[in-house]
Amino acid sequence: TIAAATLHRDVRTFAQEQDITILQEGICHQVMPERGYVSPGNIIVGADSHTCTYGALGAFATGMGSTDIGVAYATGRTWFLIPPTINISIMGRLPFGVYTKDVTFEMVRTVGVDGANYRAIEYTGELVEQMSVSERFTLCNMAIEMGGKAGLVAPDATTRAWLNGRIDHPYPMLAPHNPRYERVVEIDASELSPLIACPPDVNNVVPVEEVEHVRIDQVFLGTCTNGRLDDLAIAANIMRGKTLHPQTRMVVVPASREIYLEAMRLGYLETFVQAGASVGTPGCGPCIGRHHGVLAPGERALTTMNLNFTGRMGDPTAEIYLGSPATAAATALSGHISDPRNFL
Repeated sequence: TIAAATLHRDVRTFAQEQDITILQEGICHQVMPERGYVSPGNIIVGADSHTCTYGALGAFATGMGSTDIGVAYATGRTWFLIPPTINISIMGRLPFGVYTKDVTFEMVRTVGVDGANYRAIEYTGELVEQMSVSERFTLCNMAIEMGGKAGLVAPDATTRAWLNGRIDHPYPMLAPHNPRYERVVEIDASELSPLIACPPDVNNVVPVEEVEHVRIDQVFLGTCTNGRLDDLAIAANIMRGKTLHPQTRMVVVPASREIYLEAMRLGYLETFVQAGASVGTPGCGPCIGRHHGVLAPGERALTTMNLNFTGRMGDPTAEIYLGSPATAAATALSGHISDPRNFL
């Protein structure tokens, strides 16, 4: 819209006046870690609730309102009340067809959408130790869906390997010593099946079988939750050589330019386009109810987003179901919510 174009112009003008670099490479929650702006031990504040994503690298990161962010810009300081900590311990191994996104749904269902209000959430356990940094991003990204102030994974060898070549300064490898937790939540991942968060709340979680034949008009793969390279790989491997259901459209939006280029090199984007999907410019895409992919009245979407409240993707009568990248790919092929295990 003209209003949006005007706002972007004003932002560029302000950035130039203040000598601020605008990267224009995708979602900040993906680009900042890629560019080496996040390291263990950092305290990071951002103007978006999913700033907590950076906790995957051992940073304390949290979203704030515009006034607090403005003060932080001007002074380099802000105020915190040190939050109590909830430990979510995730044990076991992921069963066939179950992914980190399914684990996050189980967490939200167990803790509740306000069960961790102003709490820091530390993720530990056998499964977390085995997760890639990309999977840890997904885990920490969803901390705010439980009301969390921040979500963190203690840095380890996996963290260091991911940061190698991205950061050239020393950083602390902090690990909790005799931690005191307000609460410990234990999740056995080996007992999980593919899950769906149904509208209008992210904690309205059910096994995929309960909604398996709900017709879907649009599938959206992307966002700061599941727009990374391994997410695209999961979906592309399911969709390779196949085509979308004729009554279902699909929008794919990589989270960053780096991911876009690598997905293009590996043939993932070609797979999506050949299947009939639309690939968008790196960024948030329709997750914020803008760009291509906005829903019409009464439509239903299955997305890899982190939120599904009323009106999030367009018309308030549209319905948003949340699932893993594998569930998204399976749904795009069948035209209805589908168990990804039948497509793997």
